[in-house]
Amino acid sequence: MINFQPTPLQASSRPAKGRHRRLRTAGITAGIVAGLLLTSTVANLAMNQAERAATAPYGQRVQTSHGALNVVRTPANGRTGQSIVLLSGLGTPAPGLDFAPLVRALGDYDVVVVEGFGYGYSEQPPAERTVENITSELHEALAKAHVPGPYVLGGHSIAGFYTLAYANRYRGDVSAVIGIDPTVPAATTIHADQTGVPAGGINWEGLIAASGLLRWAITLAPGLVEPDGTAYTAGERDQMLKMANWNFGNPSVLDETNRIADNARKVQALRYPDDLPVLTFLASAKETPPAPGLHENRLQNVRHHETVMLPGGHYLHWTQAPAMASKIKAFLTSNVPGMH
Repeated sequence: MINFQPTPLQASSRPAKGRHRRLRTAGITAGIVAGLLLTSTVANLAMNQAERAATAPYGQRVQTSHGALNVVRTPANGRTGQSIVLLSGLGTPAPGLDFAPLVRALGDYDVVVVEGFGYGYSEQPPAERTVENITSELHEALAKAHVPGPYVLGGHSIAGFYTLAYANRYRGDVSAVIGIDPTVPAATTIHADQTGVPAGGINWEGLIAASGLLRWAITLAPGLVEPDGTAYTAGERDQMLKMANWNFGNPSVLDETNRIADNARKVQALRYPDDLPVLTFLASAKETPPAPGLHENRLQNVRHHETVMLPGGHYLHWTQAPAMASKIKAFLTSNVPGMH
């Protein structure tokens, strides 16, 4: 019997062919993925443009020194209460719609929602999202929108930084502050390795939105961005989903995110003025348990302050608007002269 033994060249050619096949397969796969992403990106761009053209914008564009901010105000008819200005949390796609249940529950008050740069229908200018710029832009927008002061200033989540800075910078314009599960500028929000200079690199969130991947994820699982509860109309929910696609990962919100630690440092030593009433709502049902003591410690100097724990997630106004409105009215009536 003759046993055939492959030559060294024949033996070594098999692994080489296997590698070539794998490389070829990987190349074909990469090409398919790139083609799908390109198709998805083009389709997403077309859908964004079509949706924007077919969706009526809300609010009033108010020009500031850094660009146009969108200001959403309740109709004046029948509203005799003083003004309440609401500021959204970080990355909220459509603040004017997000606060709708609370705006409706506040009844006779003149409620104003100011959408920051990168939010809702406001512009996305290159202006740095420092606490100084954010508060000065807000002050300018409220003046140009002819919102009478002194007004109540309410802030959700990260807007707790801005209400604190604003109340110190423009004390005469603020009659009270409402915190909606506000972020406290404590050690947990300040990291020693951050210098305050926005981080460089790739804007992955922006790429995810531009590629259409976010759109497909929202289509398959709308609960990712859709608000809890039953307080929104079908039209509001639909528009909020669309605006999540339009605004997710935009440069203004990315810059604000990168400056959280630096902005926290800037307001860390601030306290609300002694004579400024402060009402704080905290959410009991969220991943990070609330710390009432942390909030109370920062309000020790404030003569009229109250902390209220409500069942619900971080976006308390999604599900607790009636309870919040009732408490806000009672607190303002008791602690702010001329309020009713």
